[in-house]
Amino acid sequence: MISNERCLWHTQSVNAFYDAVLPTLGCKRLMEHPGAIAYGKQYPEFWVGTPFDGEPATVGNGTHIGFIAPTKEAVHAFYEAALAAGAKDDGAPGGRPDYSEPYYGCFVRDPDGHKIEAAFWDEQLEQKLEQKNV
Repeated sequence: MISNERCLWHTQSVNAFYDAVLPTLGCKRLMEHPGAIAYGKQYPEFWVGTPFDGEPATVGNGTHIGFIAPTKEAVHAFYEAALAAGAKDDGAPGGRPDYSEPYYGCFVRDPDGHKIEAAFWDEQLEQKLEQKNV
């Protein structure tokens, strides 16, 4: 799915944001505990929760959460759903030459300011490029 079990804090706006956006990647809300919500396809892969230390939550400088999209179309759907749910644009869907030719993704800032990425990796293109370079 998405990532390797990451966790952000939760607020009503963030909960609503991820409820609206993660279905574009085939994910849904799977579990709820006091102070935490888990999302994934079949098992918890991404958590939104309150800080364990009880201190106020803050946006991590340099924090970047990446989700895997199954297609380029899913990257676009994620981006559009994110903007509609209150995200701020931080990089429209497209290739990123610095990331390699098979990469296709987008970046947004969620309602609390976290940098969120949805990315598709074109494995068929990668194989063609590898064969070309052999």
